[in-house]
Amino acid sequence: MSNSVPVPLPLLVTSAATHAALSADEATELAAVFKALGDPVRLRLLSLIAAHDGGEACVCDLTGAFELTGPTISHHLKVLRTAGLITGERRGTWIYYRVRPAVIGRLAHVLVPTDTPLAGTCAPEDAPA
Repeated sequence: MSNSVPVPLPLLVTSAATHAALSADEATELAAVFKALGDPVRLRLLSLIAAHDGGEACVCDLTGAFELTGPTISHHLKVLRTAGLITGERRGTWIYYRVRPAVIGRLAHVLVPTDTPLAGTCAPEDAPA
C-alpha cells in the first residue's frame, strides 16, 4: 500500500461564458475535444507543434518523432484538426500546423476551479431534522 497523500484534482466546473456549471451542450462539445487529446500520439503531436519555433511545425518535422507510417500520422493530425485544436496550411508540398491557443485556453479554463463554487443542496447526515 502506498503512503502517498492523494492530491485533489481541479474539477470541470465552469463555463467560459457564464462561470457557471457547464451546460449539456458545452459538455458535449468539450468532451469531443478532450477525447481527441485522449490518445498519446495526438497529445504528443499537439505538444510537438506547440513546442516548435513560432508554435508552427511542418508535417515533415513531426513524422520523424514517431515509429508510425505517414498515413497514420495524417489520421491523427486530421483528428486534431477536426476537434479544432490545430489548423493546417499547405505551403507547396508540405502542410504546416499551428496550435489554436483560444481552444487550448478554453480547455484550461474549464479545468480550473471557480472562485465561487456551487452550493450543495443536501443536508449533512448528522444535522438535526
